[in-house]
Amino acid sequence: MSMETDVLVLGGAGVDTVVHVPELPLPYADSYMIQPGIVTRAGQSGDFVALGVSALGLRTHHIDVVGADPEGDLVRAMHRDRGIPFTEVHSAAGTKRAVNLVGPDGRRLSLYDNTRSRQTDRLPEATVRALAAASRHAHVVITHPCAYALPALRESGVTVSTDLHDWDGVNPYHEPFALAADLVFLSTTALADPEHTMRDIAARGRARIVVATAGAEGAYLLVDGDLSHVPAVAPPAPVVDSNGAGDAFASGFLLGWLEGEDPLRCARYGSIAGAHACTVPSTRADALARDALLARAAEPDAVEEGAGVHG
Repeated sequence: MSMETDVLVLGGAGVDTVVHVPELPLPYADSYMIQPGIVTRAGQSGDFVALGVSALGLRTHHIDVVGADPEGDLVRAMHRDRGIPFTEVHSAAGTKRAVNLVGPDGRRLSLYDNTRSRQTDRLPEATVRALAAASRHAHVVITHPCAYALPALRESGVTVSTDLHDWDGVNPYHEPFALAADLVFLSTTALADPEHTMRDIAARGRARIVVATAGAEGAYLLVDGDLSHVPAVAPPAPVVDSNGAGDAFASGFLLGWLEGEDPLRCARYGSIAGAHACTVPSTRADALARDALLARAAEPDAVEEGAGVHG
């Protein structure tokens, strides 16, 4: 079968309500006057990866469970307006939603509505297999019910990536994703010993490449047992929000990886895309275009110490 899709994204479709707060943590008060206003828009981790790789010129397909609700309408409209094919699987629990508190320095605190997940929800195996058979690569978000799709993806032969975000290296929920993927992204935010966790993932799982983003310190890249450091990229404009930066990093890395680039260059692509995402207000869902990324990557000073991203 000819490949119709470059990147199949599984999971992570949802809606965020973005609230800008004067500081984080937010001190208790009876009320706050918020500037700018409170905005609700489609765009969670899977949405951002789908947007990111699509903007970079990769043929993209997204599948997830969503509800017959206003939040689901926002998700469907976002994919329709961006021309990204979306296979929706109905969930009686409704569409995933969260509230993001964003501080003046761009840091965020996300509050996820845990009631928007029905444990019996599944992505239909036959649909997953058919989509995987027509795809070069699958990126699996760690939202329910994507773990149940991992065996079908592995049997299809498609390469798999995942982002563990702020995993502490212990929570068992993340392990099926970490051990089933060929390419693993995660953040150092909650890790006591990032190198140990990265090597443990590679030793116990399938991953040949493990990437840990480390904010202003850049990122760490483990390839076939060799660990290297990737400096952060200076953002092209003031940092306003870190929301979606880790997803943008993964998108940029995947562009290089699918085009056969050296892992260090893939990480450069990721760092550039992630730095750009930090300059985009979380009230918008804008991704870096392919031409802009490649132009920045060609600059001799494209990678330098500066603000970085966390997943």
